[in-house]
Amino acid sequence: MARALLVWLGTGVEVNVESIGSGPGDAVHSSWLELSASALRHNVAVFRSLEGQGPGPRALGVVLKGNAYGHGLAQVLPLVHDAVDLLYVIAPQDALKVREHERAQGLAPRQVLVLGAVAPDEAVVLAREGVDAVVADRGWADAVPVLRAAKLARPLRVHVHIDTGLGREGFTLDGLPTESRFLTESRDVLEVVGALSHFANTEDVTEQGYALAQLEAFEKGLAFLTSQLEPARPLQRHIAASAATLVLPRARYEALRVGISLYGLWPSPETRLSARLVLGEVPVLKPALSWRCRSQVVKWLPAGSYVGYGCTYRCPEPTRIAVLPVGYYDGYPRLASGKAHVLVNGRRCPVLGRVMMNHLIVDVTRATSDERPVTATLLGRDGEESVPAESLAGWAQTIHYEIVTRLGAHLKRVVVA
Repeated sequence: MARALLVWLGTGVEVNVESIGSGPGDAVHSSWLELSASALRHNVAVFRSLEGQGPGPRALGVVLKGNAYGHGLAQVLPLVHDAVDLLYVIAPQDALKVREHERAQGLAPRQVLVLGAVAPDEAVVLAREGVDAVVADRGWADAVPVLRAAKLARPLRVHVHIDTGLGREGFTLDGLPTESRFLTESRDVLEVVGALSHFANTEDVTEQGYALAQLEAFEKGLAFLTSQLEPARPLQRHIAASAATLVLPRARYEALRVGISLYGLWPSPETRLSARLVLGEVPVLKPALSWRCRSQVVKWLPAGSYVGYGCTYRCPEPTRIAVLPVGYYDGYPRLASGKAHVLVNGRRCPVLGRVMMNHLIVDVTRATSDERPVTATLLGRDGEESVPAESLAGWAQTIHYEIVTRLGAHLKRVVVA
């Protein structure tokens, strides 16, 4: 392969682009994400054990939306493809990436379901690729003539979304009889194979009264839907995301829809508590993601020196600081300014002053004895210490879902054992 070269404009200097950001541990000042293959395998096994509880077979589905919850779709997909039964994505483009991966690797196609919006021309592509889609509103009637004009070899497999109380997408119980009528008139291009819904409040509570009411509404919607199918057939039903899969056995139905917990993160402290009560123990989930950064500068600042924009921090004593080339552009939250810490050589090092667009400044006085470069752990474990996503979320006054899904797509992602 020819070396990729960049001619620095106006200088004639050639730079080997392939060496830029080539990976962790090199001399390039950048941050990177490490994705643990063994942690993902472990978490899949945890949900496989739950899948087998109760009557009837179940498909273990995992959610890869949001760039696989920030972990990297390109990295996660090869690790989970053969270990699960169903892959949920949010966008048609991601479903096509799954099919491209399968063809490139000679793999048998998995069931793939697009949870998000689909344009009529995209529906045609999904039908040809054997990808399922979600019908959530009567706007799908506009896709029917486009699908018919495409003269498909097989209809598009669809799952009907029933809004049971989240108030987002989906047919309400009142609207289902009229707004979904086009489905019975479009059997030639739309084959109803499943039905789904989303819980509104399983994570933040230990009392599941509202979730149980949603299940009752789901059952009513299912009864009407199946009565309209000709010929009558069983549907693949799915409503249980991570929390409900763990603590609401009644909601498991034919397919599980595991999202945040695939990646080793608990939906909430309440879910962890409920899991102990429901399962008799707390399953061990292993976080799959670590975020590390090599320092750009390590130096001493005299006592009284200000650190960062706004002069919000002043060193009370001589302080050895490390400048890390990572900031809110990369997804490190600015609201964590002055509250967060990172790990260096297994020791907690506070973030000083404001988080900047491309830089963090941390106190490494007690973590290193000289000014040689250091590697900081922003998320994950270093020795006996760890910085979980939940902690960074707490410092930033948000949730860990947001922390991981906002990690920059430009960050290098490396699969480790």
